[in-house]
Amino acid sequence: MSEPRILPYGSWPSPITVDMAVAASTVLREPRLAGNAVYWTEGRPQEKGRQVIVRWTPDEDAADVTPAPFNARTMIHEYGGGWYAVDPVRGTVYFTSLADGRIYRQPRGSEPVALTPEGAFRYGDLSFDWSQGRLVCIREDHTGLEHHATAGEGQRIAEPRNELVAVDTGSGAVSVLATGHDFYSSPRPAYDRLAWLCWRHPNMPWDSTELWVADIADSGVQSNACMIAGGGEESIVQPQWAPDGSLVFVSDRSGWWNLYRWTPNGDITALAPMAGDFAGPQWVFGMAWYGIAENGTIYATGGGEAGGGVWRISPGAAPALVELPDERVESLQVGSLQRGGPTVLCYFGGGWSEPRQVVVVELTAGGQVASRRVLRRAFELEVDRAFLARPEPIEFPTTGGQTAHAYFYPPTSQNFEGPADEKPPLVVEIHGGPTSAATTALQMEINAFTSRGYAVVDVDYRGSNGYGREYMRSLDGQWGVYDVEDCIAAALYLAGRGDVDPDRMAIRGGSAGGYTTLAALVFHDVFAAGASHYGVGDLEALARDTHKFESRYLDRMVAPYPEGIPLYRERSPIRHIERLSRPLIVLQGDDDMVVPIAQAEEIVAALQRQRIPHAYLHFAGEGHGFRQSANIRRALEAELSFYAQVFGFELADDFEPVLVEHLAERQRD
Repeated sequence: MSEPRILPYGSWPSPITVDMAVAASTVLREPRLAGNAVYWTEGRPQEKGRQVIVRWTPDEDAADVTPAPFNARTMIHEYGGGWYAVDPVRGTVYFTSLADGRIYRQPRGSEPVALTPEGAFRYGDLSFDWSQGRLVCIREDHTGLEHHATAGEGQRIAEPRNELVAVDTGSGAVSVLATGHDFYSSPRPAYDRLAWLCWRHPNMPWDSTELWVADIADSGVQSNACMIAGGGEESIVQPQWAPDGSLVFVSDRSGWWNLYRWTPNGDITALAPMAGDFAGPQWVFGMAWYGIAENGTIYATGGGEAGGGVWRISPGAAPALVELPDERVESLQVGSLQRGGPTVLCYFGGGWSEPRQVVVVELTAGGQVASRRVLRRAFELEVDRAFLARPEPIEFPTTGGQTAHAYFYPPTSQNFEGPADEKPPLVVEIHGGPTSAATTALQMEINAFTSRGYAVVDVDYRGSNGYGREYMRSLDGQWGVYDVEDCIAAALYLAGRGDVDPDRMAIRGGSAGGYTTLAALVFHDVFAAGASHYGVGDLEALARDTHKFESRYLDRMVAPYPEGIPLYRERSPIRHIERLSRPLIVLQGDDDMVVPIAQAEEIVAALQRQRIPHAYLHFAGEGHGFRQSANIRRALEAELSFYAQVFGFELADDFEPVLVEHLAERQRD
């Protein structure tokens, strides 16, 4: 292999093309084991983001279940999830359709037929109740709300009603099982009981949830409903019935999301307690972090002290790690592909250098790996792994004498290196949420930067999950402060280490990450440029007009609304936009219902008035997050072009540059 050539950072020709990054944006979600089949869903940008259910069996290759033009997606809670369920005996698939919000029934080998009646309804978290031959799920009723899209100052928009319902799989008749709470999730039927979670404003599901159990009669009517755990400052996640009739669930009552078992006599016992999280925030329905085998053994994914692997938790035995070849295991399902057959783990595997893939592992009676099979990859890696940047976990000091976390990706190429007297530009990546987390999974978009000579740091600022409840809760009342300070601290830490050029540091993020980007550029002068992807510019508008799921989110993150209006205005970048002096690229969807396009256009108008270098791209038909391949491609091309022009180096790629208004006059000055 020849010696690497010397070229300025940021100008390296890269084999990781924009098209590769677009292909890698296929989203695999919600694996299921049902009968002798494995199911999962694929969000396909090449089909304008259409969500497709896929089935695989040991005798057949993977094949699409959902025919075009059906989009098996739901907008319940705006973020959706839990959009399908399977009758494990008949193989009938039930799914939600984005076009009309209805649930459809699709017998194997047949076309989908509408099951639920027409109406202003959204369904999610579908679960098949085999004992009753019905679906149990969450329904969001928007009846009468079509003309209440905005609210006045100090008010909030009218909200839909959420209920736990049962859907007859023959007639489509819907009956209400529980109502009265603001939110419901995780309905889990088994035997003659039903478990579910619920919570009330102003809590998010990672703040406080209640775990309820009810008896179910042969007629399907429930009785003796009672709360068995949760409430207060306790968050319950993923209840699941065990074969012995006990109920397993995850609770953060210890400060970490650990496993517990409830028995019908009322006892609750901790399982494998440790300083690690066996779950995360329920941003969407249908999430899973553990499963239970037919013999009662629990297999669970865990982070922190839990090690990030899969733990085998058996009665009377110490927890033990299962030796798996996958660096990352997500969305774990446990079951069998044949009645009485060996235990099977199904999950999304991968790592920093491996694409996300659907994996099925068959275990021995002793819990060891007998076989492993990859059913599908999100994309095929068409580049030498020598061009992929390995993330380095870093801890760094931040304000208040505290410590924050991040993953650092150095510039990486086997063909090029930078001049000895030059440091690379830095891109600070900010995850959304803000109660979310960075990931070490292979991200081709990050590698599109690092393989061209950028350094990237993906920041887990205070408020991120995966480090225990105290770290996550530390952002309460501090959004727009701690997240910004931690992103600045990460950049300065790397500059102080000599890893990056302190004069060429950019910051980028989407949604909540876009808010942190805008706040960092408006209220501080550390970063030389930024990119806001559908970023929140006006906190007051977000609190007043956003969807029900997040309508009280900022009561904790900022202050109660409307009492805290002065603080909302103080921390809203859009109200202090005259302080923005650094170049900014704004990327926005026309149909965004979380951050309306008006916010982006107000920011762009201010940049134009102040003659600040900027670029603006809006994409028709895109909502909160880009799902169409052409738009994902153009957004990345534009951002790469923007940084090259702002930082003054020649981009090696031959694609249409983005127009940066007022840059030439800034450079002349």
